[in-house]
Amino acid sequence: MASTWIMVANASQANIFCNEGPRKGLTKVKTLQHAASREKGSELVSDRPGHNQGHGNGHGSYVPAKMPKEIEAERFALEIARELNHGRTQNAFQRLILVASPHFMGLLNQHLDAHVRQLVSDSIEKDYTKITDKELAGHLESRIFL
Repeated sequence: MASTWIMVANASQANIFCNEGPRKGLTKVKTLQHAASREKGSELVSDRPGHNQGHGNGHGSYVPAKMPKEIEAERFALEIARELNHGRTQNAFQRLILVASPHFMGLLNQHLDAHVRQLVSDSIEKDYTKITDKELAGHLESRIFL
């Protein structure tokens, strides 16, 4: 029977589960944590924003193109994408279900390898990182046979 990986994530935590077939349930494969995503934006930068000369008589202040929390979320999405690609190259799964908060799903999709993307059968834009494994199984039973 083909293995299905279920990746449940948000910007600071990801759990990868495996289902080996009907009535096999979910087995946790790996947990990834990204503590920097939980930090305040001001704690992620080492300096105050700079100033630039605005047009006219006023003064402007420098606003970075991306906020520090967004940069950390992208780093974590890249880390997850690499982990999923590693699982694919090891033939650890033949099918993938992605479950992530809507914004983080977009970041994750930007970093997924084309080969991994072909194995994605379902994408669920919900944050299920805080629910129990049993509740998760209840939400997924229509997509896989648990």
